[in-house]
Formats: sequence, structure tokens, C-alpha cells
Amino acid sequence: MTSLPNPDNRPLLIGPPAGPEAPFPFRMEGEVISGFGRGSKELGIPTANLPVDDENTWIKNIDSGIYFGWASLKLPASHPNSVLYQKPSTSEPVMESIPTPEEQQEQQQQQQQQQERGGGGESAQEEKLIDQQTGQWQIYPMVMSIGYNPFYKNTVRSAEVHVLENFGADFYGVEMRLLVTGFIRNEKDYSGLEALIADIEFDCEVARHSLARKGWRVRELGVVQEGEEKGELDGSWLVR
Repeated sequence: MTSLPNPDNRPLLIGPPAGPEAPFPFRMEGEVISGFGRGSKELGIPTANLPVDDENTWIKNIDSGIYFGWASLKLPASHPNSVLYQKPSTSEPVMESIPTPEEQQEQQQQQQQQQERGGGGESAQEEKLIDQQTGQWQIYPMVMSIGYNPFYKNTVRSAEVHVLENFGADFYGVEMRLLVTGFIRNEKDYSGLEALIADIEFDCEVARHSLARKGWRVRELGVVQEGEEKGELDGSWLVR
């Protein structure tokens, strides 16, 4: 269990083991935009901001506060956290051997066979290139704040998402999808920055513990640790 301060004796688990209860889960999506710039600088907790659409009924009517669930990011291949990322090589270039006449003939035969089958090899290469250009959806646990953040006295309602992952670079402009599974607490004002940070850090622990249960873990993650059961929550929308 966590050793973080918990002055209000808040529970570490939200909701029943079976999974989210109505009206959850909610969905939200959009491109990550620049926010107030306070997450990393002042709090040490970087946040990704999504535009709040007033036409989205659930956001318009929902209580301001802290929520948790799953986020998917379509990270481009150039991002260091992308599964498509290829780290630049720092080793000395390797001299390629010149193929023998027999090897050249075998390569030509393979290329001819691929063309006769309809260019399957070329299609696979094109598909790989498209994946590298457009990115691939990757799922992470998250906590998010919806509201005005009384400590900073915001005048505009915002949706600030803290993805529970260490990123090697920012991801402004990247497509993000959210599956909001539960409510942690109401937003509140604080007498100082330390109290705000302590509450946010505990929110993160609540999200981690709650989402670790198989009824709350999305199936699309597969088995993430040895001996761990596969999740039961439908997260297909996050990646399709």
C-alpha cells in the first residue's frame, strides 16, 4: 500500500471490484493543446490539456472534480515513448558484404514471386510506412481534473489530464482519447502549494490501485505482468 500522507483518510479504491458503475464510463477525445503551463513548472506533475466542448453533454453537466480512467495517445514514431520509435544508432557503420551471383539470382527470384502474388511485400512495406507516419494508439492510466481549479482561480473550465507514465518529450498536437471510469473527489481550494501537490499525488495512487483490478483494467492491455489476469473492461474505443 502507499505511504503517502492521507490526512482525510481517503480510500485507495474507488468503486466495486466488478468495474465502473453507471453513469460511467464517459468518453472524450481531441488534440492535446497547451494549457496554463503550471503542471511541470510548479507542481512537478505534467498535464495534457484537452479542449472542453460545451456540446458534450456529460462534461457540461458533470461535477467539477478529479476523475480517473484510461488515456490513449497516438504517438508518432518520432516520439521516444512510441512503440515505433527507433533509437538513433551511435555505433560505427557496418560494411555490407557484396552478394554473390547466386545470392543475387535468389533475390531476383524472390522479388519476382512477390510481384506474381500481387506485390504483397510492397504492401507490407507501405503499411509499415503509414504506421510510422501516423503513429499508433498506446494506452496508459490517467487522472484528470475537470473544473476551474480554485487554487489558481481559473475563469475558464478546463480538462487537465495527468497520464501516469514518464514521457521523454511532450506531445502537443497528438490525438488523445479518454475513457473516464470513475470519480475520486470534488475540487477544492488549498492554503498552500504543498497541500495541493500532496492531494494530487494521492489521487494518482487511488487511480493506480483502482485500475489495477481486472474489472477496471482494459482488455486491450493484455497481461501486463507475469501472473496477472487479463482485464475485463472494454477499451476497444481507445484504439480503434
